[in-house]
Formats: sequence, structure tokens, C-alpha cells
Amino acid sequence: MAKSKEELLQQLSDCVFEMEDENVADAANEYIDAGYEALDGVLKGLVDGMNRAGQMYEEEEYFVTDLLVCSDAMYNGLEVLKPHLPLEKDADAVNYKCVIGVVEGDTHDIGKNLVRIMLETAGFEMYDLGRDVPLISFVEKAKEVDAQLICLSTLMTTTMPGMKEVVEMLEKEGLKDKVKVMIGGGPISQAYCDQINADGYAVNAIGAVTLAKELVGMA
Repeated sequence: MAKSKEELLQQLSDCVFEMEDENVADAANEYIDAGYEALDGVLKGLVDGMNRAGQMYEEEEYFVTDLLVCSDAMYNGLEVLKPHLPLEKDADAVNYKCVIGVVEGDTHDIGKNLVRIMLETAGFEMYDLGRDVPLISFVEKAKEVDAQLICLSTLMTTTMPGMKEVVEMLEKEGLKDKVKVMIGGGPISQAYCDQINADGYAVNAIGAVTLAKELVGMA
């Protein structure tokens, strides 16, 4: 008997949560073959499992090494689901460009990678600088590719001031009106966004897509 969508979503979540990086691709393929939406598989399956793992880490039941295996499982599942995500890109649309990365001093990139994938599916041309990115690199890359948006991520309070520095660099270059800055990550809040004069804060990947479209004026 075929599994229901809820059962398959739970299976995807469990594969990530239980660090079954070798089994998650089979679960993802089964989910797609059943005809269910890839986006739900990512958010309600894989990301749900990663969120559960993150909760266990906060409760000191999981260690950093456990989270790394969980993230491996999530990425294995994403490899299967990503080609099936709905593409919103219009061949005649303006080519919106976004520079994204984790600010200098931080190497946590799971959230950043999810946002990058979601923005790609929404039609943005993404330039991923990776993690532990020198602050000036965000500005230099944005100038090089003529980007309309910079996305900054961090999970560490000690590296949050780097976001403010990037905003200040853009202001000094006279680019603040041309290049919008969106920030996100565990310790980030709307209050901090307002404090450093960034253009927007998103609490998750779905919110990041909606906000990014608003900031650049994408229809």
C-alpha cells in the first residue's frame, strides 16, 4: 500500500534527524515518485528534521558532529528534490543578482545554503561566497556583478557586528540605495536589522524569498 504524503514527509524528517544520510535519497525519490510537491518535501520534511536536530543540540543531546551528519543527510535529500522545485524564473524578466554568504568569523552555513537554494528557485542569479567571508568581499562582489541584493548570515553573536560593517561600507561607497542588504540567522532580529540600518530581516528561507522579492521590486 502506497504511503501517504504525511508518512513520507515524516520519513524524510526522520532520515535527517536520525542521521540516515545513506537512506534519505531513497525516501526523497519515493516522495517524488508519489507525485508530491518538492517544496513541501524540503520544508516539511528535510528542514523539519534539521530543526528537530537543532533543538536536540540546544538541549545538549546532540553534538556538533551529530549536526554535521544530519546536514549531510539533508543535502543528500536536497540533491533529489531540488530539480523538482517550481522554477519561477521568466526568460524575459530582469536578471536579479544576489550575493550571499556567512560573515567573517562564522562557519555555520546550513541556513545560508537553504536561503540560496530558495532564492535560486525564485529566479535570482546567486553568487555564493561561502562561509567565513571577509566583509569587504561582499561589497567587492556586489560591485563586480552589479548585484541588487546582499544576504548576510550568522549564527554567532560575536560576528553580528560584521553585518553593520558591510552596511557602512556600502554607505561609504554610495551604494546603499542601489544594493539592498538582507540579514538572517539565529541571534538576528528585526530590532538589530533596524539598529544597523539594514534593509530587511527574514526569520526563515520562505520569508527570505518573499522579502528579497519586495526589496528588489521583483513582480
